[in-house]
Amino acid sequence: MDLQLNGKRAIVTGGSRGIGLAIAHGLAAEGVDLVLVARDAERLKTAAQEVAERSGRRVLGVPADTGDDEQVRELVRRTVAELGGVDILVNSAATPWSAGASTDLAATTDEIVRHEVEIKVLGYLRTARAVAPHLVEQGWGRIINISGLGARQANSIAQTVRNVSVSALTKNLADELGPHGVNVSVVHPGLTRTERLTERLTAQSAESGTPVAELENALAHNTIRRVIDASEVANVVTFLASPRSAAITGDAIAAGGGVPGPVYY
Repeated sequence: MDLQLNGKRAIVTGGSRGIGLAIAHGLAAEGVDLVLVARDAERLKTAAQEVAERSGRRVLGVPADTGDDEQVRELVRRTVAELGGVDILVNSAATPWSAGASTDLAATTDEIVRHEVEIKVLGYLRTARAVAPHLVEQGWGRIINISGLGARQANSIAQTVRNVSVSALTKNLADELGPHGVNVSVVHPGLTRTERLTERLTAQSAESGTPVAELENALAHNTIRRVIDASEVANVVTFLASPRSAAITGDAIAAGGGVPGPVYY
């Protein structure tokens, strides 16, 4: 299937590693020119070069902090100046939730929740607010927000609040922008194989002597009983970023290999 993405232009925040980088590779492979965004300039430069060399597409690394509205607006201005416009926004910039973080009510301080919302919710809002006028003006666009299956689980107040908030933001944007040809979706990854997970399991393996594959398999509690790779999440996002996804907007797409038991409708 031709996804009709060749020549499109995308911004991917959180694009220097993990799911964001995998999405960048997926889009570039379909002919999309990219601006990758992250705070770490050196890591970002390496990621942009990697994606460009593999795909042959134009890929720019623009260091920016989505917690700063002026930096976000400058990021979009530079994207339009360098690429001639923007068609797709993928919001993937967020601090990964730590498995060791406090989850109970007494330990959930205002600052913990405020930090999570600032990065993953307000950051997404800022980028969408800056990009949307360009999408509306041209009558076509896609915004994909990366959230997480924590939105469907009451394991942590802060984690659930931030992920549910991204879903709420997504639905509001979809309803407002839909009449202008702009589709907005949210993707909920579950446990995903990224550099971060591999590094953690490699360290555990060195300490325990248990093979990395065995440690990973022990974590796979999803329906298909294996950890989803970041590239597989990227495949879902790449489709949603394409004109082929016209029938999908405002909805949450789970990309974690299935959750046993509950029926989501």
